[in-house]
Parts: sequence; C-alpha cells; structure tokens
Amino acid sequence: MRSPIPDYLAEALGSVEFDQSGATADYIPELADADPDRLAVSFCTEDGRRYSQGDADVEFSIQSISKPFVYALALADRGFDEVLAKVGVEPTGDAFNELSLEPGTGRPLNPMINAGAITVHTLVGPPGATPEARNERIVDGLSAFAGRRLRVDQRVYESEISCAYRNRALANMLRANEIIDEGPLVAVAGYTRQCSLLVTVEDLAMMAATLANRGVNPVTGAPVVPAAVVRQTLSVMATCGMYDGAGDWMTRVGIPAKSGVSGGLIGALPGQAGIATFSPRLDRHGNSVRGVDLFRRFTSDMGMHLMEVPPAGPSVVRSRREFGHGPSGVEVVSLQGEIRFAGAERIVRELADAPPTRKRVAINLMRVSSVGDVGRRMILEAVRRLTLDGHDVYLIDPDRVLPDPDPGEGGRVTVVSGRDDIRRLMSK
Repeated sequence: MRSPIPDYLAEALGSVEFDQSGATADYIPELADADPDRLAVSFCTEDGRRYSQGDADVEFSIQSISKPFVYALALADRGFDEVLAKVGVEPTGDAFNELSLEPGTGRPLNPMINAGAITVHTLVGPPGATPEARNERIVDGLSAFAGRRLRVDQRVYESEISCAYRNRALANMLRANEIIDEGPLVAVAGYTRQCSLLVTVEDLAMMAATLANRGVNPVTGAPVVPAAVVRQTLSVMATCGMYDGAGDWMTRVGIPAKSGVSGGLIGALPGQAGIATFSPRLDRHGNSVRGVDLFRRFTSDMGMHLMEVPPAGPSVVRSRREFGHGPSGVEVVSLQGEIRFAGAERIVRELADAPPTRKRVAINLMRVSSVGDVGRRMILEAVRRLTLDGHDVYLIDPDRVLPDPDPGEGGRVTVVSGRDDIRRLMSK
C-alpha cells in the first residue's frame, strides 16, 4: 500500500500555492533576490521517517531558526544558571530586532529576539572559547541536529554582515550593560555566520524531530542535548518563537515553533514529529505567509494543537486476577498503556481502595508501552508500601519498561522477566 501522507502534503501545498501576498526580506540583499515562488514541506516522525513535497531539496540559509538550537547548545554547555543570568525567557510583544532589555539588569528578555540570540551565541562552548572554536561548536551542534554536515553560505554571510547595523547597535548596548564579554563586532559576526548555515526543509524537519524526540536524532540515534534542555527550549519556542505574533500562533496553531526571514518555519510536536515548511514571502511579523497557513491547516486537520486533549483511553489497570490457591497463590494486577501521573494515580488508588488479599502480589507490565519518571516513582512507592504491609511483590517486566526497580528503604521487589519464570509464578 502507498502511504497517503505524501498525497496529503501535496494537496496542502496546492491549497496555498497561488497566495502571492507578502514579500521577501528586502533589507538583506541576498535574501531579497530569493525566488519568491519556492514552496516545500517536510514531516519527520520521532523514529526518523520523512515525508516531503515541493522544493524539498533546495538549500536556503537557516537564519533565525538557528536560535532555539543554539540556545539548546548554550544550555547544554554552560548550564541553566549561567545562561539565564544573561538572557530571560519572557515574551516581548516586540519585533525580532527591537532592543528589548530587562529594566535594571540589561538582560535581553528572551533568546528568540536578536539581542537575546547574539548573547546566547557568546555562551556556546566552554568559558573562554575563542570565536573560531565557538563557531565550530555551533556548526557541529546544528549538524548533529540535522544528521548531516552543514556549511555556511559565504555569500549570504557577506550580504548580511555588510548591512548588520542594527545588530551592531544591539551588541553595543549588550556590551555596555556587561551582558556580553567580548567585542560587539565579534559577537555580531559570529551570530551572522550562525544564521548563514545552509539547510533544506528536510534538514529542518529532522532538526525539529530531534527536539520532539527528547534531544536524540531519530535517524543517527545520537543524543544531541539532554531532555531537560529540550523542555526548556520548546517552552521558550512556544511563548517567544513567533515574536510579536506568538500569542496568535499559540492559540491558533499550538505547536512550539520558530521562523526565519529566509522563509523557513519549523514546529516540534513533542513525542510525535518535527514539521518544516519553506516559502520566502514574509508577513509583517517576518514569518512565512504560506508557511503559517500550512501550519494552521496541519493543526486543524490532524489535531496537533498541544492543548487539544484526546479523549480518555481505557483504564491503565486492565485487570486483577488471582492464580493458584492458599499461601502459594498470587494476585496479578495487570497494567496497560502509557503510565504518567494520571495513570500512576489510578494504580495507587486501586491498590489503596481495594488492597490485595493474597500475600503474593504481582504487577504485570507486559502490556505497558512506557512509564514516565513520575509514573516510575509512584509505582515503586506503591511496591514499597505493599512490602511494608507484609506482601511479597513481583514485577512482571520482560521488556524492562520500568528501569532500575529499586523501591527504596523497606521495600523489596522481585523482577520476573523470563517467559518460563512468568508461567511458574502464575501457575502456583
């Protein structure tokens, strides 16, 4: 069977193809001359399958879409405290090139505006890194997100740096406020080079999918940044990624996103997919006109809005059954699905409201697809309390979905993973 997804994407491109509104970024000569009719889309699932249509193999400069990825690198390299001391996380309501600094501290309000992005650029790599080493770290890092080696478009770099007067002014103010520690021109040159990396829409979808996949590239399997860094990055993208159009975007589309003035637009849907579009005509906010329309269609057609909660599924507690007779008998509590806080609460409520009557209790995880951190901690605490109540507790976990099953002080648990051992346990 042929997948219907490419046909759907082709139809979506056709629905916006004849929209000629907006204009290319005329304040950067190299971008002003871009073909305004280019149009592409790519989806990348969290396991690395890509679906693309349109001009998917056309390279263009990444521009401001580099900002969340470089922010992630800075957080990974320097830690949250050092980065947050220099750059805030509050939305500004201003355009991307405004001088939005926090009163009293001089910090840029967030890393998605230019003042914040210039600051973040200087925080990549170890303290004291040379500009050359920092630039290399950024190229390496963004290449790891994309799963292939990226390169700088020298013509775009020279075109941008020749007219980067406003960014130079921003950098001078940052230096005057002691937010950056190096020469303003050096910081702007590095930031401009970062924005001049060449990507395709498929690269961007892969980069977004790496964020959606907790920082692990879904094709190479390489961990690029820690999961905690991804959470911070996606949160800032959700509130600040679309500049002074961020509120409208989050209410109407509801996907953490970032745009670039070359016409790229990405969205990262946690645990599901990375999405990217490319169309160079921009609206008054500096966002791709047709890209925004495509994302609105995707979220409407496929229910991708983060706040669109699916109907409740079947109970995480699938069944409770007793096997065997007398002291050797066992009560088996079978679980299913994905266990996060709500599911774990249902499990502990079940065991608290109707305590097991057999001495031997087995918690069966064979139908459980995943256990979140809070779910793991709550299940193990339930195991500990069952032990303290006098029960012998077993975990039936052949696929090891519950890592490091240590219930803590006073708790004991026996992990049963072999098929023969499971049969023996339930036949006594």
